[in-house]
Amino acid sequence: MNAPLPSHLLPDIAQRETPQALLDALKARFGDRCSIALVVREQHGRDESSFAAPPPSAVVFAESTLDVSDAVKLASQYSVPVIPFGVGTSLEGHLLAVQGGISIDLGRMNKVLHINNDDLTVTVQPGVTRKQLNEEVKSTGLFFPIDPGADATLGGMCATRASGTNAVRYGTMRENVLALEVVTASGEIIRTGTRAKKSSAGYDLTRLMVGSEGTLGVITEVTVRLYPLPEAISAAVCSFPSIEAAVCSTIEVIQMGVPIARVELIDHNTVRMVNVHSKLNLREEPMLLMEFHGSPAGVKEQAELVQEIASGHGGNAFEWASTPEERTRLWTARHNAFFAAIQSKPGCKAISTDTCVPISRLADCLLESVSEADASGIPYFLVGHVGDGNFHFGYLIDPNSQAERETAEALNHKLVSRALALEGTCTGEHGVGLHKMDFLLSEAGDGAVNMMRTIKRALDPKNIMNPGKIFSL
Repeated sequence: MNAPLPSHLLPDIAQRETPQALLDALKARFGDRCSIALVVREQHGRDESSFAAPPPSAVVFAESTLDVSDAVKLASQYSVPVIPFGVGTSLEGHLLAVQGGISIDLGRMNKVLHINNDDLTVTVQPGVTRKQLNEEVKSTGLFFPIDPGADATLGGMCATRASGTNAVRYGTMRENVLALEVVTASGEIIRTGTRAKKSSAGYDLTRLMVGSEGTLGVITEVTVRLYPLPEAISAAVCSFPSIEAAVCSTIEVIQMGVPIARVELIDHNTVRMVNVHSKLNLREEPMLLMEFHGSPAGVKEQAELVQEIASGHGGNAFEWASTPEERTRLWTARHNAFFAAIQSKPGCKAISTDTCVPISRLADCLLESVSEADASGIPYFLVGHVGDGNFHFGYLIDPNSQAERETAEALNHKLVSRALALEGTCTGEHGVGLHKMDFLLSEAGDGAVNMMRTIKRALDPKNIMNPGKIFSL
């Protein structure tokens, strides 16, 4: 059982009525591609968060930008909310129909439109997933590096400003999105940005939309950067006597300017869970999982330097994975850490949270948070894209235990408050959604959030675009 929505998160939680006239108009326009079946609506009314809300009143399966535009125009006519849907992998309640409305499923808009090898760009529809994109471009010798773990859609990754394991070298969606096509709250179709690598022309509307979590418009086309496939790739795991030793090694690697592609921290609890789930035999100690990209000589030099640094902090049991199969097995196990944790406690729910701090403050933030989690008695998992100061906790609770939920939320509150005190952010990549609305106010301040509200009201005067998320109006 998922938790009901906490009233303090949503001052404007009230459901809006979806008029039968709107449902009739959607049926007339979309036919079988508009569903009011309960099972379909429930599927589109939940994500990977632990919250529950009533499902949307209808689901429209869009197959073109015109479909999205027409659906939004009809919703606007009746002042009914619109919630974009990709594959439902978000973690902070982004997809929940907290004020009712209709869900627009973009999964059928899944075409790769233009691959521009010479310019290292590709334009896709929003329903294209990251794995699909990399499969379609691999014959060109290029790849798209943003890897949030889940096989998310590019539209959803734009909406939440996703990043993931490769961000330490290749950046986040913010740095890699060049242009967008967006359907606004009135149903108008606009374009932001171009395929040029830089521009000084007007307001940066692309960056405004990236990370807006569906609250300003529906993304219907995305142009992103591609990168040449590295000539050589090598991955390694290294165990440490403590989390502090692993974190200090990471900080030294980054501060020395080693161009490491990935460096992931997995605590001993999570290593144990991953071993069971993925049938591995990793040492059940805090571990760094690393990857190096470049020329054969460059990769060798990077790896040797990192091994030397790690050894100075007690790192041991270096194990190399140089074949694609070995690397895939390791990274698949890492990406399955969430599911490994869930399976470790049958029937549990995970209260997931992430935060990000300046790399110099990572040890302070992480070690105090681990100490609090251990003292609480709540089982948890810990993984981190520690090369850029970002890490994730998942507190595993009995969904029927109010006491456990309150303990987990208290741990989350302490963790995020600590990150903010260390000049970090309340969320490095999950987004604000419902769960971190209060923290955004603490982080940004009244003035900045009021500016966001002003932008929202200007672009969405009827407040129909995924209302009740990021901040309250």
